[in-house]
Amino acid sequence: MTDITLLIVDDHPVVRDGLRGMFAAEGSGFRVLGEAPDGVRGVELARELDPDVVLMDLRMPGGDGVDAIAELTRLGARSRVLVLTTYDTDTDTLPAIEAGATGYLLKDAPREELFAAVRSAAEGRTVLSPAVATRLVTAVRSPASVADTTLSARESEILGLVAKGTANRAIAAELFISEATVKTHLTHIYGKLGVKDRAAAVAAGYDRGILGRS
Repeated sequence: MTDITLLIVDDHPVVRDGLRGMFAAEGSGFRVLGEAPDGVRGVELARELDPDVVLMDLRMPGGDGVDAIAELTRLGARSRVLVLTTYDTDTDTLPAIEAGATGYLLKDAPREELFAAVRSAAEGRTVLSPAVATRLVTAVRSPASVADTTLSARESEILGLVAKGTANRAIAAELFISEATVKTHLTHIYGKLGVKDRAAAVAAGYDRGILGRS
């Protein structure tokens, strides 16, 4: 039986070392082809090495995971992307899945669950951790009228910078995320506040007390 080939993309060397050791164990059925410290290098190596599965972290200085997933999707890469992260909020989960991730798993998953998820992802089957699956099902079943309109900490942070007149590119540089990710957050902010542009979002932010008193 042919081993499933992997590329590990994570900004923490200790995490990459741990995963490589885990998957390199004799008889595991996996073979790690390479490692990358950020999404940009991850895309380069995915194109060069053509692994069956890319294990992708999300928040990484120098190139986040959502942008990398979107780029691999745009390029038509054969590799399946399984997100492996510590974050399970809607603002992390939904953009990753929308960008083309095959699965989403949390880093506290047991070894056998991770192995099973990689095997499933390699076969093109969707994989979601129980916590993420529950959140998504709940969101789908919830009527729009009771949808969560509370801004996440990151969204509030971005709205605060928008209120100061900071451009998207400058926000991205200050928060160590891509400009595309800033735009994604803004889209979610607009949706939650029921507005269509930056000015209206700032006005709504003051009106709701998110930005303090106007």
